[in-house]
Amino acid sequence: MAEKIEHIGLGTLKPPRGSTHAPKRKGRGPGSGHGKTSGHGHKGQKARTGGHVRPGFEGGQMPLIRRVPKRGFTNPYKVEARAVNLEALKAFAGREVTAASLAEAGLAGAGERVKLLADGDAPQGLVVKGLKVSAAAKAKIEAAGGRVEE
Repeated sequence: MAEKIEHIGLGTLKPPRGSTHAPKRKGRGPGSGHGKTSGHGHKGQKARTGGHVRPGFEGGQMPLIRRVPKRGFTNPYKVEARAVNLEALKAFAGREVTAASLAEAGLAGAGERVKLLADGDAPQGLVVKGLKVSAAAKAKIEAAGGRVEE
């Protein structure tokens, strides 16, 4: 006789038997230990439905977020770039460095903007195409016999 194969999906997943506790049955009489006030104590705001203060509320006192002065701003148009140092480009000696070749080497994500920084020594004969390069990195690349093409 063929076994019945049960379909497993996100809607059919459940924990193994005995691995979870049964939920507390609140408000089911004094014998349950969770009757009458159902674990909410006596009266007051927190005993009521929806009765919790919002995050940051300090009981009417001027909240911290309004007491502390605000400084600066965040530029919504800022373009982030992945920083890659020259020392990471040793494998590219005498070759061309592009965003695609850096992504293949795992130094940057595919389609990610990259900026070369001057930490470390530049490999010999490096040709950099289509990447942002710091002034110090550009000087090191050119000193090592390479070139930077914008």
